[in-house]
Amino acid sequence: MDLTQIKNIIFDLGGVIINLDYNRSIQELQKLCKDNCHIAYNQREQSQLFDMLETGASSPEQFRAGLRDAYGITAPDEEIDRAWNAMLLDIPQQRIDLLLELGKKYRIFLLSNTNAIHQKRFNEIVAHSFTIPSLDSLFEQAYYSHLIGKRKPDALVFEEIIAMNKLQKQETLFIDDSIQHIESAKKVGLKTLHLQPPLTINQFFKDVV
Repeated sequence: MDLTQIKNIIFDLGGVIINLDYNRSIQELQKLCKDNCHIAYNQREQSQLFDMLETGASSPEQFRAGLRDAYGITAPDEEIDRAWNAMLLDIPQQRIDLLLELGKKYRIFLLSNTNAIHQKRFNEIVAHSFTIPSLDSLFEQAYYSHLIGKRKPDALVFEEIIAMNKLQKQETLFIDDSIQHIESAKKVGLKTLHLQPPLTINQFFKDVV
């Protein structure tokens, strides 16, 4: 990919900056069920219960209540949050270092489908592991689905970020690990990188910084 025309980069969070394992959360939540249950959540699709949390339509309290009702979970809030956060693994130091360097050369943004429970946890990971004040501090602006009320792959979320920050589409690279998000960004007119293992952002930008 020719990066000479790129001036702006929009990063996804999970699977791009922070390592994820969706199955860990599913397994931990299923352990909390009274009887055998199937948790309807994965990278490509999820039940309305998870959708509403991710778009800010429900609060963490309502989400936990919904889990208890839908799956017969009786665990306290802390146990539910621990299980739900199990998918959040680590953020390698070299990715933080890369973002700090890229921020000197490009306008960089974060766009994440996430929720209040996960946001609290990944900020704890950052606070514990690094000397930066917050994950948000690495970016010109961070956009979290539960706070803006919109999420990928809705084309409107891309259009609004482009308009609010006066970005040129042909100069803007969007990086995500989910193909449905990449396809939507392409239709909007953004340059895209579908980040798939074993490729990492450090490998992709190795000749830039």
